[in-house]
Amino acid sequence: MKTFKLVSLDILEEKNDDITQRRIKLHDGLIINREDDKGRWVIEAFVDRSYAEFFQEMIERNEELMIQVKITKQSNQPATFLAQPIDTNYIGDDMNVIFMGSIVDRHREQIEKVLKILLDEGFQGDALLEEFKRRGNEVKA
Repeated sequence: MKTFKLVSLDILEEKNDDITQRRIKLHDGLIINREDDKGRWVIEAFVDRSYAEFFQEMIERNEELMIQVKITKQSNQPATFLAQPIDTNYIGDDMNVIFMGSIVDRHREQIEKVLKILLDEGFQGDALLEEFKRRGNEVKA
C-alpha cells in the first residue's frame, strides 16, 4: 500500500442536467492506494462536523459519487474517483469521512471519446487509424 497526503476534495454533483463542484474544506486527509486486485483506494478526509448530515445521507443512500482530489500539493492535477462514503468517525468538533473507490482513467476516457467521434464521422480502416493518430496528438497538446 502507498499513502499520500490529501490536499483537496471536491464532490461532483449533478443538478438540473448540470455538473457542479462542491468544495469540501479539509483540515487534513490521506489517500491510500490499496494496490489490491480491484484497484481500490481509501480516501480519508478530516473535516468540520458541519458536514455530518451531508455525508450521513450519502452513506444511508449507499450512493456512489464522482469526486476529484488533489494529492500531495495544490499544484498537482486533480485525480477523479468513483467513490462511496462508507463510514464517519467523530473527533471533538470534527469528523473523519472514509471513502472507498476507484480512480477514473481520464486519459482513456478522452481516447474513447475521440474514437467514438471518428467512428460516428464514418472513418474506417487505415483512414480511421491515420485520423485517430492525428487527433490523438491534438488531444495531448
